[in-house]
Amino acid sequence: MAWASQKVTTRAVLQNWTLAFIGNFVGAIATAALLFFSTQYTFGGGSVGLVALNTAHAKTSLAFFPALTLAILCNTLVCLAVWMCYGARTTIDRVITIVPPIAGFAAAGFEHSIANIYFIPLGLFIKAGAPDSFWTSIGKSAADFPNLTWANFVANLVPVTIGNIIGGSIMVAAVYWFIYLRQRPT
Repeated sequence: MAWASQKVTTRAVLQNWTLAFIGNFVGAIATAALLFFSTQYTFGGGSVGLVALNTAHAKTSLAFFPALTLAILCNTLVCLAVWMCYGARTTIDRVITIVPPIAGFAAAGFEHSIANIYFIPLGLFIKAGAPDSFWTSIGKSAADFPNLTWANFVANLVPVTIGNIIGGSIMVAAVYWFIYLRQRPT
């Protein structure tokens, strides 16, 4: 919206997005690694790890267009949550306004690039490094997750990131800017 109002340059927007993406990428991968090394995926007789593997495998199995559209829908809800949060007056109001859209995107299975930078590597770490006892406990093997690869992680991340940008910058910010914030002719 600041870019559309000519308050910031295109370069500044792209620089901000790049730095935020890199920071989130490092944080999400580090969190996935910490969780893997905690062996939490072995909890519940391996059921926690099985859910992580199934989630990551499903994400890396998506074709380009479905990943793109699920990401547009996701960031529309995420940005609406942020927008509503700014309209809230108290901390309680902020929490109450952000929970439904965020819970909605998670429950609907929408795609978010930063969430995927956590979920997919966690599945990849489990697939590559879980001991045989884990695989025995869940009755599966690493071969049961053929689409869960680093190449498919990147193949998922590209359309999901593009979709998140479209959902946030066009579906929410541009629409709100056009309706409410653009400078009106005098």
